[in-house]
Amino acid sequence: MTETTQDQEFSLSSSAARRIKVLVDQEGDHGQLFRVTVSGGGCSGFQYGFDFDDVRNDDDRVFECDGVNVLVDETSLPFLSGAVLDYKEELIGSFFAITNPNAASTCGCGTSFSL
Repeated sequence: MTETTQDQEFSLSSSAARRIKVLVDQEGDHGQLFRVTVSGGGCSGFQYGFDFDDVRNDDDRVFECDGVNVLVDETSLPFLSGAVLDYKEELIGSFFAITNPNAASTCGCGTSFSL
C-alpha cells in the first residue's frame, strides 16, 4: 500500500505544483498523476524522466505539495533522496528541473547526472 508523504526523501516546490496543476487542467483529465523516474542513460550515466500516468503502482511513493501528487517508484527513490523537483521559467525557456544533492555532476541539459 502506498501513502502520501511529505518527508524529506523527495519534495516538490510550489512552482512545480502550480505548473503540474496547469498541465492537468489543460488536459482535462484530473485522474492523471505526474511521475518522476530515474533510469540509466543520458550524457552523465543517469537521466530523469517526467511523465503523466493514470496508474499508481504498488511500489510508488506519493509526494504532495499544494494539493498536487507526484509519483516516484521504489527503484528511482534512492537516487532522489533529498532532491527537489522545481519548475523554472528563465530566458532560455521553461522546464522542470531537479536539484539533487546525490548528483556528483550534471549535464548541461539538466536532465542527466552522475553519482
